[in-house]
Amino acid sequence: MRILLWHVHGAWTTAFVHGPHQYLIPVTPDRGPDGLGRARTYTWPASAVEVTREHAAGADVDVVVLQRPHELDRLAAEWLGGRRPGRDLPAVYLEHNAPQGRVAEMRHPAADRDDLVVVHVTHFNDLFWDCGTTRTRVVEHGIVDPGYRYGGELDGAAVVLNEAARRGRVTGTDLLGRFGAHVPLDLFGMGAERLAGIPGVRSAQDLPQDRLHTEMARRRLYLHPVRWTSLGLSLLEAMHLGMPVVGLATTEVVEAVPPDAGVLSTRVEVLAEAARELVADPERARVMGKAGRAAALARYGLRRFLDDWDRLLEEVRA
Repeated sequence: MRILLWHVHGAWTTAFVHGPHQYLIPVTPDRGPDGLGRARTYTWPASAVEVTREHAAGADVDVVVLQRPHELDRLAAEWLGGRRPGRDLPAVYLEHNAPQGRVAEMRHPAADRDDLVVVHVTHFNDLFWDCGTTRTRVVEHGIVDPGYRYGGELDGAAVVLNEAARRGRVTGTDLLGRFGAHVPLDLFGMGAERLAGIPGVRSAQDLPQDRLHTEMARRRLYLHPVRWTSLGLSLLEAMHLGMPVVGLATTEVVEAVPPDAGVLSTRVEVLAEAARELVADPERARVMGKAGRAAALARYGLRRFLDDWDRLLEEVRA
């Protein structure tokens, strides 16, 4: 099967392109948001092929995976020589995000389409988005297993937040100082260096994926302070690495982290105490991390993810 999709979410796309198909990835000379091409900091198989607009216009495409409103509105048709996703080519709209705004106004841009399927990455998102009469499915995340790497020799917490300065309360950036007053925080992610001055943040850096995983696993625990997000893939990666989790009990996190794999709460003081206890008890942290890895492999393993997508793509294509 030949699948056209834009490189929008690096971690998610990395898992998706490990399937058995050929993946056509739009590329532009400037490698901007509408033409990133192949990933440079993730390992992708050769079956993920860059295509120019000229190539895509005449390409044999079996399914289009849309991920942003402007892809649905115009971009895909522009690249596909006028062929419209859903109407002229089989298509799904993959929704990565939890909806933003007032609950009564959380209407999806692909709502009321009888020629599309909206695919959510969590059941929480499916619950909150209003897709009208459009069919919806949930295909939960899958992770390319980085392997068990937990060392936990550094007595602090790893935190992975992308663009945390801009996203503010959404990512719990305002909570870092409160947690940092109890345990040292090592912050990773795009734009992390902008938060280096926050009290309690011991280090802040943006690293390539493999090095990031190694550095995360050196910390005693993984802290997830995010208030409102779909389900951070870095959280699932931390569990695969064998890290215990301390995090806000919000959105899909309560489904992803079982009780023996971490501590979840909506009370910052409870989480701060849990982090302190794990820093003080390396063996308990190790046991919790191993339970988390087992749970993550069972629910968010790559094989299950790819099998779920294969069934859905065959269904849409039929």
